Amino acid sequence: MTRLVFPEGFVWGAATAAYQIEGGVDARGRSIWDTFAHTPGKIDGGDTGDVAADHYHRYGADIALMRDLGLSAYRFSVAWPRVQPTGRGPANAAGLDFYERIVDELLGQGIAPMLTLYHWDLPQELEDVGGWAERDTAARFAEYAGLVAARLGDRVPGWTTLNEPWCSAFLGYASGVHAPGRTEPAAALRAAHHLMLAHGLGTLALRDALPASAEVSIVLNLAAVSPASPAAEDAARRIDGLANRIFLDPLFGAGYPADVLQDTAALTDWGFVHAGDESIIATPIDLLGVNYYSPTVVDLGEGEVDGPWPGCADIRTVTPAGPTTSMGWPIDARGLGEILARLRDDYPPIPIMITENGAAFDDVVADDAVRDSDRVAYLHQHLAVAHESLRKGVDLRGYFVWSLLDNFEWAYGYAKRFGIVHVDYASQRRLWKDSAYWYRDVIKANGINGMA
Repeated sequence: MTRLVFPEGFVWGAATAAYQIEGGVDARGRSIWDTFAHTPGKIDGGDTGDVAADHYHRYGADIALMRDLGLSAYRFSVAWPRVQPTGRGPANAAGLDFYERIVDELLGQGIAPMLTLYHWDLPQELEDVGGWAERDTAARFAEYAGLVAARLGDRVPGWTTLNEPWCSAFLGYASGVHAPGRTEPAAALRAAHHLMLAHGLGTLALRDALPASAEVSIVLNLAAVSPASPAAEDAARRIDGLANRIFLDPLFGAGYPADVLQDTAALTDWGFVHAGDESIIATPIDLLGVNYYSPTVVDLGEGEVDGPWPGCADIRTVTPAGPTTSMGWPIDARGLGEILARLRDDYPPIPIMITENGAAFDDVVADDAVRDSDRVAYLHQHLAVAHESLRKGVDLRGYFVWSLLDNFEWAYGYAKRFGIVHVDYASQRRLWKDSAYWYRDVIKANGINGMA
């Protein structure tokens, strides 16, 4: 055995999202996920996020748990409707008070707060007037960003505008499997642009309110796209355009890719992109967050009727042979290495954080323990690839496991568990899984075992 040691100062963290863990719905406005989850047939088991992991009331104990794990940073999201119940107007002081208590408790435990402003919970009243398909939502987001930064900017070192705009746009407005549940491909493309415009406007608002030392980022769920056969190479190009380049190219100043505009011309003329928008989107950031779970393999053939890829009804995704998680997602850490190498080679230099990486498995509590060896193996494989990427010149600064706690897994409800800490939803008891003990030891050693 050899030891794979990470650089001094490498950030070891865990990530969560507000709607997935907080509960406390009576103390905030309604979001699109409240509406969606309470719509019969949308969520497995009829579950909702009304209580979730009850973090709203249990954050102190949960932060003590983070301390015991040895986390150097905690990535969490602010619920927009907790700060602006309708998505407009002055801040709700009680909502900001809640996040101020979280930030102060984290700092008191020596854990750096990494704050995400938007993890999918759009105030319902903004969706009622068009949501992300409307340009005004980007302006409303910038206003909200400024309110949060004005209150917490002196204590939060890391700020993320958006988490996974691909999901917000294409799962929310094209396939409809996420809130708000719309199946409108043209609206999904408008939403993708307005989300990126919101990122740019939000970044400008943060720069105005934050100290110079604060770091601003966006988090993208980039896909390692490959064709199932040589005949599907052009299909892979088209999916890559919608998964990756539609976000990365404008973010780094190259504008929207010409082939993506051409591929989607039958759906829209892209007239919603106004003069100056692309320069706003390209407002410089300090860090790029990358979320990675599994590779994407595509082939020719009839796709989903309401799929998440606008203009790609002739393309289907396939599951290659090999192990999968309980989500049915292929386990292949090589895709993470491909994404990191591509960022290194194809885009301007920028520090990178792996802001989400993890897996759901069918965890079983027995003798007051969860022996989740599959999750440990998954995390180990991906950290080994992360270490190799560092060796190959990727400017990787940290790693955040998804997720700290079992939680409300969006359309899957409580049926899927990603946490390294088990949550018994009836009692809200937390129980460390073997993966939590393993991750604690990784953090303490600042490294993992590697094969000689």
